[in-house]
Parts: sequence; structure tokens; C-alpha cells
Amino acid sequence: MPIQLFVPTFRVDECLSEIRECLEKGWTGLGFKTVALEEAWCKYTGLPHAHFLSSATVGLHLAIRILKSEYGWQDGDEVISTPLTFVSTNHAIAYENLHVTFADVDEYLCLDPKDVERKITAKTRAIVYVGLGGNTGRWSEIVEIARKHNLKLILDAAHMAGTRLNGEIPGKEADAVVYSFQAVKNLPTADSGMICFRDAAHDERARKLCWLGINKDTYARTSGKGAYKWKYDVEEVGYKYHGNSIMAGIGLVQLKYLDQDNSYRRQLAAWYDTAFKGHEDRVLPVPVAPGCESSRHLYVIEVAARDELLMALNDCEIYPGVHYRDNTEYRMYGYDAATCPNARRLSESILSLPMHLRLGHADVKQVTEVVLKYVKPIN
Repeated sequence: MPIQLFVPTFRVDECLSEIRECLEKGWTGLGFKTVALEEAWCKYTGLPHAHFLSSATVGLHLAIRILKSEYGWQDGDEVISTPLTFVSTNHAIAYENLHVTFADVDEYLCLDPKDVERKITAKTRAIVYVGLGGNTGRWSEIVEIARKHNLKLILDAAHMAGTRLNGEIPGKEADAVVYSFQAVKNLPTADSGMICFRDAAHDERARKLCWLGINKDTYARTSGKGAYKWKYDVEEVGYKYHGNSIMAGIGLVQLKYLDQDNSYRRQLAAWYDTAFKGHEDRVLPVPVAPGCESSRHLYVIEVAARDELLMALNDCEIYPGVHYRDNTEYRMYGYDAATCPNARRLSESILSLPMHLRLGHADVKQVTEVVLKYVKPIN
């Protein structure tokens, strides 16, 4: 039977019960379930605000849009980001006519604080930090750099649902934290996300921007006493970015099992670690940072002749992935090509092995045996 990289697991009956309630009430859009999930997410994470969105990508755009306008950033100002990420991280910066300055990554595949500090200029306004695979990397050092240089800080936590650092959900130090609940993430829906601003005023503005700039969403206009409050103002040009109650209902179910599911992912990772122990001349698993209890969205290894190994695995009906291609290889970000040599090297040598709840020990054993059979020595 083929072994896929990602296969989401849903508690189908519980999810259908949540969806049924939405259908029976006749309220499937922004409303009672989105509010419930926002409250549950704040309780779970300890973050002060949470707004449910249609995707993490729109959350990143909102974070950049709001911080740019609130703090008077100009077109062409710089935001430091990673080249080793899904392209939406950096597109969100480009959407607002800001310049993406790429800093290199470290052994955790996260931003290298030393290179971040080297890349800061008089035009730098913010840092976007990606916790790749659920790893926290050197997050605390990045926080200190942001404070030292008075830079805004956004945590792209698309892979980090449930990650903890020294026992705490990271991100309280950030100006905004953005999570993904896309179909194959650790807390899967069909597609949705969450943005968590530190500042209440930013959270309030995000809610308006998500609903086309309208100052009262439909749910707010119907939840009070009296007739439907049809009259509202449109305070600025906004977007249709908010989430809906169908996705939120699924999210409420998935959240109940998030820590349990992540614990099993860490067990899968431990099985991989054990199998690869003693084979460091051919397979180098990407380490988890000290103090990090990773969500383990990914299990990444560094190998030689990566593409050959990938094809050999495919021939055995094992389907890994690559997270990610160095973004400076894309035409639009090619101006920074060769400025992040570690990211470029890793982009050509990393491989993400299957990591999902339907895998068992026998599956991990099969994957690792095939990897060790075909992988070449690292020079």
C-alpha cells in the first residue's frame, strides 16, 4: 500500500455533528462557531486575541498590512524573512510593496540570528520568523534582536499548532502570530487559519479589514436585541478574508485532540530517529531545538543525491516531499540569489519523510529501510 507524505485524520462523526448544528441553525458563515473557536484558541495558547480566517496566507497579509499602515512604513521598506518557506510567507510582504530581505537559516531550518542581525539596515522594519516543521529554532534570540533594533516581529506558525518552548506556547513576544489549519496541517480543516495580534486595536482593525472594511459584521448585527441592524459604515477598503462556521466547527473538534495527535507525531519521529541512529554518514535528521516540544509537522532529513533518493522512494510507492525550495530561486526573489548559502545547500539536500497519524511502526520501518538501502554517503 502506498505511503503518502500527508494524510489528514478527522473525527468524522464529531465533525459532522458540528456541521449539522450549523446547517440546522441556518448559520454557516462567520458567527457562533468562529467565535467559539477564537475563544478556545485563546484559552489553549494563552495569546490575548485570536481571529479566525479563511487561510494562514491571508493572516500573514493582514499582519503586514496592518503593521505597515499603523507604523507608517513606506513602499520599499525592508522586512527580513527566510528563503526556506512556502512562498506565501514572502508573497505577503510583497503584497504591500515592501522589500523581502532574505537571511540565512541555521541547522534547525529556521532563521539564523547572526545573519538576521547582519541584514538589518536603516530601512528594516520587521522580521518574519517561520517555525519550520514545528521547530522553534533560536526564537528567543530573534526576539531579543527585534527588541534591540525596535523591529516588529511576526511569527509564521503555520507548522506550529501545539508547539511549546520551555513548556509555553511561543509567540507572546510577537506583534502577530499566524497559524494554519489547512487540510494537511496538524489541526486540519479544509482550509482556514488564525491570526493572533498582541495589540487589541490591531485585532479590532483586522476584524474590519477581513469583512471588506465594514465596521459591523453580519453576526454582530444580528446577535443583539431588536431588528436587523442594516446600517453600517465602510471605513476602508478591505478584503473577504474571514473564516466560516463550517470550518470552525471542524476546528473545534480537531483542537480537542491536538496535543494527543502531536504526541503521536513525536513518537513517529522517535522511531525515525532510532532507525537512523548510527547512519549519520548517510542520513542527518534535522535536530529539534533545545527546550522545544515540537508539533512535528515535518520530519526532515539531509542526504546526498536527494532527487535520486526521492525517485527511488517513489518507485517503492513511498512519497516524501521537499520543504522547501529556496525562494531566491524563484524569478521574483532572484535579486537575493546566493546571499543565503546554507539555505541554498539545504534546499538541494533536504527531504521530508511521511509524517501523519495513520502511520504505524511498520510503516516507519519500511520507509527507513528503503532510505538506508538507496541513500548515498554524504561527502
